[in-house]
Amino acid sequence: MIPKEEITGVVLAGGRGSRMGGVDKGLQNFNGMPLALHTLMRLGPQVGDVMVNANRNLSAYESFGAAVWPDAIADYAGPLAGFLVGLERCETPYLVTVPCDTPMFPQDLVSRLAEALEREGAEIAMAAAREEDGQVRTQPVFCLMKLELLESLVRFTHDGGRKIDKWTALHKTVIVPFDREGDDPQAFFNANTIDELRRLERSK
Repeated sequence: MIPKEEITGVVLAGGRGSRMGGVDKGLQNFNGMPLALHTLMRLGPQVGDVMVNANRNLSAYESFGAAVWPDAIADYAGPLAGFLVGLERCETPYLVTVPCDTPMFPQDLVSRLAEALEREGAEIAMAAAREEDGQVRTQPVFCLMKLELLESLVRFTHDGGRKIDKWTALHKTVIVPFDREGDDPQAFFNANTIDELRRLERSK
């Protein structure tokens, strides 16, 4: 089993928040504290170190007590830009990524991704979850990957690549379904709008 001390976690909070009217999504209130702080606190016990990828309000994110790194790629290049800065700044053999807008993700997320990565001899482990229509779909922003993929991601993004699935398809990737009995069906619900955020608050 991969020790958690060998895994660094990065909270992806670098987006435009366009579906929330352009607000900084990670700093929106969720049950009395910023959304990204909830995410950070949920991720912290599962990994050896944590960092935040953010592109504005950096001092607010720094107040959470973790290192904060903006994208190295200009113009809000999407989650892969966060993957890239995470791999560049990571000092452990593995990196795991989680978005700031999914505060109820599983508390055993990292251990289950790590178990599957090691079991399958994979380079990337990606979560999948059952959605409201009953289908199990991949959750590409929830990925555990090997640090040695940095060079591949640099090349992919340098060539204009922005889609997570297209990059992960270049590597041996294991899909890890979170649909066991007892798994929270709302664990991967992400709040894209203020209304969705309030709905998520009311459900907990």
